[in-house]
Amino acid sequence: MMRSMFSGVAGLKTHQTKMDVIGNNIANVNTTAYKSSSINFSELLYQTTSRASGPNALTGRAGVNAKQIGLGVQSAAISNAITTGGATQNTGNPFDIKINGEAFFVVSDGKSNYFTRDGSFYVDAAGNLAMSANGYNVMGWGVDEATQTIKKDTVQALRIMSAANMTYPPEATTEAYVDGILDKNEPDAATDSGKTMNLSFFDALGYSYTAKFAIKETTTKGEYMVELADIQDSTGRSLTEVYNVNDISEIATFGGSQIIDTTELRQLVSDVVYTRDPGTDRSKDIYSRKMALEEIFTDYKEKAISGLKYRPVTIAADGTETPTITDGTAFKPGDPAVAMTGAGKLSKSDMETLHKLIFVEATTDAAGNAVPAHYYYEKADGTAVTLNAASTPADWAAVLDIPAAELKSVTLNADGSVDFTHETTFTYGETGSYSGGNFTVQISREEAYGLDTSKDNNNYTFVVAEDGQAQVTTSTTYNGHRLVFNTDTGKFVSINGADNVLLDFAASVNTKLGTNESLANFSDINMDWTNTTWFDNGGASTITSQSGTEDKGLGSGRKLGNMSGVSIQNNGEIYATYDNGMTKLVGQIAVAKFANAAGLEKAGDNLYSATLNSGEFDGIGVDITADGAGSMTTGALEMSNVDLSSEFTHMITTQRGFQANSRIITVSDTLLEELVNLKR
Repeated sequence: MMRSMFSGVAGLKTHQTKMDVIGNNIANVNTTAYKSSSINFSELLYQTTSRASGPNALTGRAGVNAKQIGLGVQSAAISNAITTGGATQNTGNPFDIKINGEAFFVVSDGKSNYFTRDGSFYVDAAGNLAMSANGYNVMGWGVDEATQTIKKDTVQALRIMSAANMTYPPEATTEAYVDGILDKNEPDAATDSGKTMNLSFFDALGYSYTAKFAIKETTTKGEYMVELADIQDSTGRSLTEVYNVNDISEIATFGGSQIIDTTELRQLVSDVVYTRDPGTDRSKDIYSRKMALEEIFTDYKEKAISGLKYRPVTIAADGTETPTITDGTAFKPGDPAVAMTGAGKLSKSDMETLHKLIFVEATTDAAGNAVPAHYYYEKADGTAVTLNAASTPADWAAVLDIPAAELKSVTLNADGSVDFTHETTFTYGETGSYSGGNFTVQISREEAYGLDTSKDNNNYTFVVAEDGQAQVTTSTTYNGHRLVFNTDTGKFVSINGADNVLLDFAASVNTKLGTNESLANFSDINMDWTNTTWFDNGGASTITSQSGTEDKGLGSGRKLGNMSGVSIQNNGEIYATYDNGMTKLVGQIAVAKFANAAGLEKAGDNLYSATLNSGEFDGIGVDITADGAGSMTTGALEMSNVDLSSEFTHMITTQRGFQANSRIITVSDTLLEELVNLKR
């Protein structure tokens, strides 16, 4: 009976242990990545009262089984469903990671490595990837700086936001391409400044610049010159100003000097007189043209009274005219002319429009007397000046704001018109002579044939016939590259005879102050023009340039990039993204795999430790995708694999087992009580 009582006690203990296991499972039903435990029972030692005997062939007696009395039950093993994955809980947090497969994250407290399925991570103040629950560092592999690939060596703490990873270095632009349509009717290409095309690029320090190109049409159909007009920094300042030089070609060159000749037959401009020199030197030929007074004198508009006509004469009081310029008089710019008389009648409309005077018609006063017609001139101070038939030339001169000595006579007529005589001296602005009542000035050959003298890059050569007709060769100098299109297909042919040209930066530049400034931060830029066309686009060109190669964007250059985000791939590789468009591999999360994962020992905080029965961790780990059976899912966590329905069922059977074992003790106690009562 004592044995049965102790068997009951053993049963109570083992069922209590099972209840502890069940309770722990239920308590962790919502614990991240928790693995449920289960317990197995085994029978305890047996007391053998009679051993087994075999059959006796001589006597014919059968064998007898052994007689054994059990001593109860014990806990055989407590195992974890460690290889059974839990359900997926989506969190949206990029640092929450779920392992798919049988691997474990490797984490460290700084002394020892532990293993976990809990992928709830965060980045601490030092930039380390760590467990949210306890701050243990997540372990993995770093990046080989030389090859920018993962170096699978002994695992280390993943410091993904180190100072080196927070920025991405700048890079100078080395490649560019030009594409789009250059319409043959593009109006800007026919101007002196040309069609503007910009290229944005970076230097080695990450500073941005804009190269401005001018595309100018030539006299040859389908051919253009492309010149470097300027390079500006990010504030719009020209590098000629930044480096204090005279021309942008001192900083960068884009092609060399090219001369394009065009020959045409031209006639003299109307009213031009050609005087051929008797010798052979045509540069001594004289071209002259009659000009009006306002063309001859530089200060004509400043000194003349609007509406009057001026002549080189002096008009006496009796109307006698005396010439003031002798026939054959020569003059040159800056020479003062003798006084010229401006005379004429200005209408009432002229006086009101040109000189802003108000005419008042003649009327009578209260006594019936006639009141002379007059003008009112409103001054800035609000006072009025009356000009009438009695006003002197000095009165009129004050209103007209001219020297009184120059206004010789003024007559106010009844209809509001005014007869003026004004005498003043002008200054010549041309070279010429006065003859036969006309001013004739000598002009250049370019002006004589109507050529554009405003373009500094044009040079003209003349072959002049007896009648003045000339064969003119225009030599236009460009400092750039010649862009050629096929006029039949509109396709690109070449630029400077090739597909690519170079924007070539100097190594250094000498400033106006005599100092030498390095330009080593700039890199030469190779520009590909093969995708440009000469198609009809309604007169609107779409030609543009982009940094980098067209197919892969290589050599585009970049500014300094600041980290803007972190992403984790399904193989555990961690990439940082930067605001300059670049990405960088900064590490990889390593995992551990064990021959017998169930042999791991729980260490609390969702951690496991390696044991002799699980197999040792080699300190390096593996790539989770190496065998094709595992991966990582970001933005999700693994849930507990506890099955509540099974746990509740086990709870019921455990309760019944506990009750039954308690009855063994109760009944054994009753039997002992009866045995004691026999003595009574």
